[in-house]
Amino acid sequence: MPGWAVRADRVLGYAAEVPAALLVVAEIGVLFSAVASRYVFHQPIVWADELASILFLWLAMFGAAVAFRRGGHMRMTAFVDKASPRLRSLLDLVAVVAAFVYLLLVAHPAWEFASEERMVTLPALDISNAWRAAALPVGMALLAAMAGVRLLAFQDRRLLLAAVAAVGAVVGSLVLLQPVLGELGNLNLLIFFVGIVGALVFAGVPIAFAFGLATFGYLSLATSTPTIVVIGRMDEGMSHLILLAVPLFVFLGLLIEMTSMARAMVQFLANLLGHVRGGLSYVLIGAMYLVSGISGSKAADMAAVAPVLFPEMKQRGAEDGEMVALLSASGAQTETIPPSLVLITVGSVTGISIADLFTGGLLPGAVLAVMLGLVVWWRCRADGRSAAARVGWPQIGRSLLVAAPALALPFVIRAAVVEGVATATEVSTIGIVYSVLMGLLVYRRFDWRRVGPALVETASLSGAILLIIGAATGMAWSLTQSGFSRQLAEAMTQLPGGAAGFVVVSIVAFIVLGSVLEGIPAIVLFGPLLFPIARQLGIHEVQYAMVVVLAMGIGLFAPPFGVGYYAACAISRIHPNVGIRPILGYLVALLAGTALVALLPWISIGFLG
Repeated sequence: MPGWAVRADRVLGYAAEVPAALLVVAEIGVLFSAVASRYVFHQPIVWADELASILFLWLAMFGAAVAFRRGGHMRMTAFVDKASPRLRSLLDLVAVVAAFVYLLLVAHPAWEFASEERMVTLPALDISNAWRAAALPVGMALLAAMAGVRLLAFQDRRLLLAAVAAVGAVVGSLVLLQPVLGELGNLNLLIFFVGIVGALVFAGVPIAFAFGLATFGYLSLATSTPTIVVIGRMDEGMSHLILLAVPLFVFLGLLIEMTSMARAMVQFLANLLGHVRGGLSYVLIGAMYLVSGISGSKAADMAAVAPVLFPEMKQRGAEDGEMVALLSASGAQTETIPPSLVLITVGSVTGISIADLFTGGLLPGAVLAVMLGLVVWWRCRADGRSAAARVGWPQIGRSLLVAAPALALPFVIRAAVVEGVATATEVSTIGIVYSVLMGLLVYRRFDWRRVGPALVETASLSGAILLIIGAATGMAWSLTQSGFSRQLAEAMTQLPGGAAGFVVVSIVAFIVLGSVLEGIPAIVLFGPLLFPIARQLGIHEVQYAMVVVLAMGIGLFAPPFGVGYYAACAISRIHPNVGIRPILGYLVALLAGTALVALLPWISIGFLG
């Protein structure tokens, strides 16, 4: 990049990262203060939720800008990665141009929406809601500036013009066809939400911008709906207070890795089971189960477990492909274990109790862990290389004593929700404070220099997730308003096999959606459409949630399209090709476990009150 572009990019980076990190700290402070004030001092802070909501939208937009600068927005690159270097560069440019065009298109509606919100007064704080809504135009302006700098700084002008021409040709063609599109009715849903979204996603455009462009194009070219509605629905999707748990649990996941809590748990399991044939593979499954119960972030889970276990596994003769395949499969297995970010999203878009989802998610994860363990046993039954010397009970006891504070964290989190100390949103702050205290006082491992980068990383991942939720909410609203949801409901209720046929189709559909869209956007798009159908067919909503989340997890971690699989490979530093064959057996086990969860409702709802 030219010198001016480097300087501009650095300034824009500071303008996004510093406020984003401070906003994460502010959210933790506000929510923990609300818990302490209500439970300890019996004096609720009445304005806490309103202030948290204001800060949250700003955090989402600044976080989205950080993610854009770092290339952290979710995108499907399976086809892009297979292209020639020049074509890959062109597609990467097309992704930036498409995002830039979207940001320009929504700039005026976002400003108009924020201006209209001046009329609304927040009851507790007694200030205009424009203080919150202004985050949308400000964040989009920051994103547009970052995209503009990146495009202007690109050296190969011929390639840049080709990317601009490609995007311009598509946009221009749709504008010229507007009179025709207006006559097509619901056929436009196929054009915009299948054709255009599919083309953009497979071309590597970030999913949030692909959804946003298709929704804006549909509303502006095929309907008479004002485009300000896009911003209104985006604001609605990103404003659920329950989603505040996303950044806080992401930060909690980074904390448990920073404070060595995850390492202590893994070491205890390794001492307990390391002498068993294939014992460290069982430890990997169990460690992912335990860590998922704390962090809620799959990337954080894998990053906490793999560096601890893989060197020892390799020393005992485990193959690279087998290790990365099991890590990826265990990532899919733990999708329902609280505090899963996908379960939080399910609750936010369907209205299902988060406490019920958290309770219902524990046993399905354990069932899939058993299924994976059976595959490990079958593969290791005749292999003595993985066996190691048995660790004595005194050493096991010492490692248990060291791991006890870390092992207690999932129970602290669950007890705080069940006993009414904190809501599902607030409970993450208790986990954060607990982890900080354990890191400072017990484990004596708390690197203050890593706190700033962890806060920025939290904002980046959260912004990427929340922008997808906002864009997908607008897309889901468009589908609902068109009458598609009613037609889908009628078609699904008439499937052969009744409830069983509906569940089978749902599993297949969400495996595909999990591969292409990842879990959260798929849930936001189709959750409001399919969960009412499940209730109508007599399927318990918590059981249905577990089935579709497990199915999405399989798609997310299944090659060749599953993004989670490539994340596991990146964390393990193992080439994706070597894990594809070993993972097939684990995928069969995951499918069998999902089928058990679908067949036996008690697995999901047996412990609900």
